[in-house]
Amino acid sequence: MVFTDVRAAAAGRPVPAADSAAPYARVKQHLLEGLAAGLWPAGALMPSEAELVAAFGVSRMTVNRALRELQAEGLVTRTQGVGTFAAPLHRVSSTLTIRDLHEEIEARGHRHHAELQLLRAERAAPALAAQLGLASGSRVFHSLIVHHEDGVPLQCEDRYVNPAVAPAYLEQDFKVTTPTHYLFQATALWRAQYSIEAARATAAEAKLLRIAADEPCLIVVRRTFTHDAAITIARLVHPGSRYLVEGQFNPS
Repeated sequence: MVFTDVRAAAAGRPVPAADSAAPYARVKQHLLEGLAAGLWPAGALMPSEAELVAAFGVSRMTVNRALRELQAEGLVTRTQGVGTFAAPLHRVSSTLTIRDLHEEIEARGHRHHAELQLLRAERAAPALAAQLGLASGSRVFHSLIVHHEDGVPLQCEDRYVNPAVAPAYLEQDFKVTTPTHYLFQATALWRAQYSIEAARATAAEAKLLRIAADEPCLIVVRRTFTHDAAITIARLVHPGSRYLVEGQFNPS
């Protein structure tokens, strides 16, 4: 990996050349490092083509190639005559797509409704606090929701939220909106971590989903972050017989 002086280039100062990388790759790597470091938060205006040309001593065509590749990967958006902007994470479909279950169900022409089981503030146990980057015993928000598709339970969503980044979470009506939709609107979503496994639900989850205790489920555990804090950790349990993960791959 080639490292550049991110802040020097952002300030328009010349950046030393790296012999091991093609010119466009150096520009692209500089921008990737700045995005990863939070130098340009989601929606922020990034350096112009002219600034990058001056900083790296390369042609406009070289800079344009780097920006086009980042745009194709969903990491930036470009507006003619305005500039290049850091893309919000939920638009980055080439690496990770976080979908609102309500929208996913309605896109199939079906009806979504949610049963709110729990919505309250709690004190975080040590393991949970560590996952959210908080001190043990810190206040967290906890919600438990069962999502239905045409009256059939499709997902049990058990979620903890960092109050510092979503202070109005407990005030939301999650019968008319979803936590995912609200957090998209209320936070600066930057990155996510997730794990997916085939396993059994807990006894309580199986009861809420109206499935047998031994029925296999698809379980997703996902954490999301702003550039400097954890937003939420959610356990999403789907009955294996009712849920299918789909996608597509287009070779370049």
